[in-house]
Amino acid sequence: MSALSVRQVRFRFLLLHGLRWLPTGLTIPVMILLMQERGLSLSQIGLVTVAQGVVVLVLELPTGGLADALGRRPVLLVAWLLGLVSLLVFAVADSFALFFLVWAMQGVFRALDSGPLESWYVDATLAADPDAVYEPGLGYAGTVIGVAISAGALLSGGLIALGPIGPVSALTVPVLVAAALQAVAIGFLLVLLKEVGPAKGRGALRASIVEAPRMIGQAAGLLRRSRVLLALVAVELFWGFGMVTFESLLPVRLSEVVGDADRAAALLGPANSAAWLASAAGAALTPLLLRWPGAAPGAALLRIAQGVTVVGMGFLAGPVGVLVAYLACYTVHGASNPLHVGLLHRQVDGPYRTSVISLNSMMGQPGFAVGAVLLTALADRSSVTTAMLVGAVVLAVAAPLYLPAWRSGRRPVEETDPPAPADPTSPSSGPTSPVSGPTSPVSGPTPPVSGPTPPVPGPPSPSSGGPADVRSSASDGAPVVGSAG
Repeated sequence: MSALSVRQVRFRFLLLHGLRWLPTGLTIPVMILLMQERGLSLSQIGLVTVAQGVVVLVLELPTGGLADALGRRPVLLVAWLLGLVSLLVFAVADSFALFFLVWAMQGVFRALDSGPLESWYVDATLAADPDAVYEPGLGYAGTVIGVAISAGALLSGGLIALGPIGPVSALTVPVLVAAALQAVAIGFLLVLLKEVGPAKGRGALRASIVEAPRMIGQAAGLLRRSRVLLALVAVELFWGFGMVTFESLLPVRLSEVVGDADRAAALLGPANSAAWLASAAGAALTPLLLRWPGAAPGAALLRIAQGVTVVGMGFLAGPVGVLVAYLACYTVHGASNPLHVGLLHRQVDGPYRTSVISLNSMMGQPGFAVGAVLLTALADRSSVTTAMLVGAVVLAVAAPLYLPAWRSGRRPVEETDPPAPADPTSPSSGPTSPVSGPTSPVSGPTPPVSGPTPPVPGPPSPSSGGPADVRSSASDGAPVVGSAG
């Protein structure tokens, strides 16, 4: 690896990132509709998608040191092989049990895939040049993810528009193509990614497993001492619940409006790509929102605005109205994420930073799981529009939870509580370790929940931006740039 230049390392990193997310883009438009085509009710779909969130929630922290213990290449290889197997099973699954297995495998895939590639990039860059700046490459990775998912979604829409191929339904074709591209990605992984140094051995794995409950305990203790942090993390619960509306229910709503699942899936391909652009445009508004109305008031208003856009998706007639509301929803989503994460970072300091950001991310998992079960059941028993209305209300009622942060920001500097300090007796005191690892949702751009990754040599990576700041639900789909959630 020392023979590689910094430029070559970055090229390999970005190429592997693109290959990792291209299959995800292909499956985004068809995940929910294909399960419906195979006979699952909305309630059953909600239950099977919960499997991934539960697995990620259980494995995210304990597997944090797995790549250090065994090496980044073998862990990524196992993860990507699991991703391939899950796609192949998904292509033929026709029962609740098989779909549940698919989502559980996706959960293991996500937990193992979270972090090793970014850690390899940083280590390889510093091995090539100890004074190299690696942050730009992490930022470029976010762009590559967006381009890969957008391209995959467009390709998926085109494949669906071509119709069925022999006995293979139109909705199944993108899944098979995604599986083929996943196999190609595995081949590139074996060729391009070479270990920088020896693995640290089983001790690193044991340390990661032992540290997980202590890190959670420290972060939870910090939440008990700070009403501002507690309120901010609680927002994530409501946010995760509401995300079910524009990830899981939007494809079903669009199918209702156009009257045909295949046509709805074909429309979702370009719509997902446009949603990525809308999200990026929303994130670009961050400097303006910070100037007026400010971080906390802006975040609160955006919670209400996103609820309004979901109401539009549920009540507007015709595919144009639904998709316009969908794009507006992702514009708000992209604008909300940086404000929320910035407020979190202002309230915590020292080694607790990574734990709190990860805890905030993980809170979206139970929120999404509860939403997936309740809202899909409500959609089955009443209507998709009713379920969307409930989800919209839950999104909006989180707005008052930003009031403690707003009040804290308005207090004079000498009266404002300082960020929570690091415990000087804690063995984890030291530089903040980077949060890394993108992941993804069911439908529509939403990419990955990231857990803490063991620190890598060199200066800490930026607190926000790049693949570390990608919000995701409990289901594997597209990330939305700008959040650690």
